[in-house]
Amino acid sequence: MDPAINPFAPGAGNQPPELTGRGIVLTETAVILERLRRRYSDRSQILIGLRGVGKTVLLNRIDKMARDKGFHSAILEAPENRSLAEILAPELRRLLLQLDMLEGAKDTAKKALGALRAFASVFKISIGDVGVGISSAPGMADSGDFGRDLTDLMTMVGEAAADKGTLVAILIDEMQYLRENDLAGLIAALHRVSQRNLPLIVFGAGLPQLVGLMGNAKSYAERLFVFKEIGPLTREDAIKALEDPAERVGVRFLPEALDEILNATAGYPYFLQEWGKHTWIKARTTPITRDDALAATPEAIREMDQSFFRVRFDRLTPTEREYLRAMAELGPEPHRSGDIAAIMQRPVEQVAPIRSKVILKGMAYAPAHGDTAFTVPMFDEYMKRAMPVFTPRPPRPRKTSDKAA
Repeated sequence: MDPAINPFAPGAGNQPPELTGRGIVLTETAVILERLRRRYSDRSQILIGLRGVGKTVLLNRIDKMARDKGFHSAILEAPENRSLAEILAPELRRLLLQLDMLEGAKDTAKKALGALRAFASVFKISIGDVGVGISSAPGMADSGDFGRDLTDLMTMVGEAAADKGTLVAILIDEMQYLRENDLAGLIAALHRVSQRNLPLIVFGAGLPQLVGLMGNAKSYAERLFVFKEIGPLTREDAIKALEDPAERVGVRFLPEALDEILNATAGYPYFLQEWGKHTWIKARTTPITRDDALAATPEAIREMDQSFFRVRFDRLTPTEREYLRAMAELGPEPHRSGDIAAIMQRPVEQVAPIRSKVILKGMAYAPAHGDTAFTVPMFDEYMKRAMPVFTPRPPRPRKTSDKAA
């Protein structure tokens, strides 16, 4: 069929042609935004889920919802090996410059820009010019204690928004990569903002381990945030995600074709887009048949292997690959650390540091104490394709001192 009207568009954070199965989350978000607009306080919201469930898509939709309600928003991604101060300060500069241009009786936006200049200086962050006549505000956001300074800064941003009669939304993706000190500082800052009932809110997204990381950073995190679990689509919603975009351009799926795609994708939104795209390419005419879906599967897997899976595999060291390949040998479900160590033919204590590293890289998480599971759906199958033969390497012999020898 005509590839120019293929409605399916897999990609990192790409808006799908039909955003299905997320109505409850978006309705609850709309209520939170409306409450804040009416100057009622509410908790910030964190989206939790595996790779490929559409967390980034939802954050982008929430960003639009916030802007439609008159919020000034900033959306950013927390990369590995960068501090929250580095990625947040330039966005706060942009927001404060926008607020400073609004009508308002007080000059709180300029004061906040002065605090931002002090904050950037203390933490050695380049943010560019903050305006003529804006100097650092002594005693505000300049102590060098990140939690205290971020609290000062976020409070002043909230006060500036309140005085200008507007609202601020900050959206942070990949929050599991934030350091514990950064998470603790952010939580403390939002605690003060909430206590002051200021019109500033944070929406975030991250992998399942984020809940535990935030709890470790601050014990009261669960009282400040609503954690929303985002999973694969139900059968009904997955079918809707495939059928509705196709029907808008006059194309139908036969039921058995839908069954084949759902079996292959397990209802994960990103995978549905990939299989939908390749099934469309394979189909000569409508309706799309089971044979079309079967013919598309090798192509979809090949593309997933070259992009979605490969970019994650390439970030792993040989030892980390071996660890994940051992997990794959056991299957897709969570596994006990001792079982993985047994497959690797190593003592548990030697495997523990490897486990910590793959969790830190966002490739695995601990659904329960002592268990390890993949954060990437179907990564077990990919590991078997990438490393067809699994031969555990013997552990390196421990170095002994001359005295011990």
